This record gives sequence, structure tokens and C-alpha cells, in this order.
Amino acid sequence: MKFIVLFSFFVFNAKGIAQCEIKNRVQADGSMVYYFEPAVFYTTKTKSLKINIVTDKEHYFVALQPTPFPDKKVGKKIKDDLVIHLSDNKTYKLVHYDTQYRRNDSIMQVLYLIDDKDLNAFSNYEAVSAEINMQGTEFVRSYNFKLHKNAIVEQLKCFLKKEEN
Repeated sequence: MKFIVLFSFFVFNAKGIAQCEIKNRVQADGSMVYYFEPAVFYTTKTKSLKINIVTDKEHYFVALQPTPFPDKKVGKKIKDDLVIHLSDNKTYKLVHYDTQYRRNDSIMQVLYLIDDKDLNAFSNYEAVSAEINMQGTEFVRSYNFKLHKNAIVEQLKCFLKKEEN
């Protein structure tokens, strides 16, 4: 019985630590960004959306990785803001920050800036849905999230907790 209790303690403790596995990457301009592995928020046979939080320790961004995504020439035209609905029944507009193609253009990532005044809402309410203008590919893609809806909350809490320490 003691073994089961001890084993359970380690499993749940390791799971809590793993959730805050912050990674970092040096950008082309030499600045450092911190991020989590993207979580799948939406998936069907024809499209999917992965989301994660990225920070430069000054600003926080929602990073979207839609699939399928347009080629670079068309994708760089994506400049519209992201509309995201949280479980507090409010709608938030995040300003487009950057569109990047990574890993030899096999991944497209669009960064949207979380306004400082909205940081509290994003760290307390799960994401419900989002609309993205995919300029040049179709009008607006709408996603009603089914998976990992609380990933943004968990990732922001990890970053904010790390800042406090």
C-alpha cells in the first residue's frame, strides 16, 4: 500500500513539473524567446490548429499553427487581428504581431500580442473559440475548440509563476 501511495505521489508530481516545461530559442535578431510545445486545440480530417504561448519576458503572445497553411508568399499577407472567445463569455481581439515560417517552411506560425490589460483573463479563463482571417486562402477560419482548451491558462500560469520567483 505504501508503494502505491509513493508511486502515485511521484507520478502526479512529475506530471505537474512536466506541464511547466518551458523551452527557449534564440531569434535571428539575437533575442531570446520562451515557449511551450504547441497543444492541439482543434482537429478534423481537413484542418487543425495548434496553439501555445510565447514570450520575450516583456510581452506575451498567442502563437497559432494552422494546418493547412498558405505558401509563404500568400501567408505573409496575413495581417488581421485574431478574435478569440474565452469562457468568461467575452470576446478579445489580439493584434497581429508576426507571421513566421519555420523548419524549412514546414510550419507556419502566426503570433498575436496579448494586451497587458487582458493578461488576467487569459490566465484565468479557457479558450472556447477563435476566428482567423486566412487572407488569400479563404475568408475567415472559425475554430470551436474541443481539445486542450485550458492550455493557454496553464502555460500563462507557468510563465507568471516563474516571473514571481
